[in-house]
Amino acid sequence: MPVVSPAAPIEPFPGTRFTQLAAPSRGSRQNSVWQVEIRSGTPAVPHQLTVEEIFVVLEGAATVTLGSDVFAAAAGDAIVVPADTDFALENRGEQPLRLICALPVGGQARTADGAVFTPPWAQ
Repeated sequence: MPVVSPAAPIEPFPGTRFTQLAAPSRGSRQNSVWQVEIRSGTPAVPHQLTVEEIFVVLEGAATVTLGSDVFAAAAGDAIVVPADTDFALENRGEQPLRLICALPVGGQARTADGAVFTPPWAQ
């Protein structure tokens, strides 16, 4: 199916909403794409990815931590997160931070305790 309407948003973490756009469960074969919205004041969730992940900032401002480096990102910027790199994304503004995210099918997240899982919005 070439046109897929967004799925219903889910809020697995307080202050963060994920809207699945494309994923294997919705017909894509190589990439998963979703929109994420992070409300102001929401703490970052440090993690790693098993493959490269890309975010595009649609609205708002972000603080991006990659390993020991910290960057600022704003609307129009792309954030490239290398595989196996400590990563955290935080809303640094007062308005919601809205981003589009792309992850190759099969990519997984790794939490600080070493647990590996496929995010539900990427399945």
